[in-house]
Amino acid sequence: MDTSWDASVQAVAVLEEPTRRRLYEYVVGRPGAVSRDDAAAALGIPRTTAAFHLDRLTDEGLLDTCYERRTGRTGPGAGRPAKLYHRSDREIEITLPERQYAVAGQLLAAAIQDAETEDITPREAVNRRARRYGETLGRTARERAEAGRGAEDDQPSSDSRELMVRVLEAHGFEPRVEGGGIALANCPFRRLATEHPQLVCGMNLHLVAGLLASLDAPLQAELAPTPGHCCVRLVQSARG
Repeated sequence: MDTSWDASVQAVAVLEEPTRRRLYEYVVGRPGAVSRDDAAAALGIPRTTAAFHLDRLTDEGLLDTCYERRTGRTGPGAGRPAKLYHRSDREIEITLPERQYAVAGQLLAAAIQDAETEDITPREAVNRRARRYGETLGRTARERAEAGRGAEDDQPSSDSRELMVRVLEAHGFEPRVEGGGIALANCPFRRLATEHPQLVCGMNLHLVAGLLASLDAPLQAELAPTPGHCCVRLVQSARG
């Protein structure tokens, strides 16, 4: 399942169609899974129309399906199990500009556990978790880029700087190339950074530093708070 921001927008956009939205509200409002016949009867629409929209909601990850014999009979002659629909476990959050509060929550929760079990301060734990997360983003992006080249492609993989910009874009930082450096026009954790700047800006710094290290990009991250921007800026490194 694609969990990117674009995919989230697409998933929500399918609810713009009135009948589809009514079907979704009906399914999630029921205590158990719902059949096509149940949904069609409840909304007073043809079964084929209900089936089309329910399957579209399933394709977008808003609903999941299961199969069950409603008659309670088993064995030969019991008939085919009915396709039933229920709310999926997928969570969708869209913010403009893009925010990543779920990521911040995961990093902070994991850091608290680390601090409780290891001899480190909570801030050290947060920074370490953030750097690891950034490194994971970079490794994943590089692996996907290399896999996309194909086994017979002897061209070099994507430039590390270009790849880094794509990762930053995908995670809501809105990178802007300025001279030899890169400004980050959006902070994915802005509300938290406003209330807890030292903690969250440090987390941001280590996250971006981990990304740069994993991609071996010729840049370094530094704190440079600027109104309307992320507190982190990327500048040319000595080796770059």
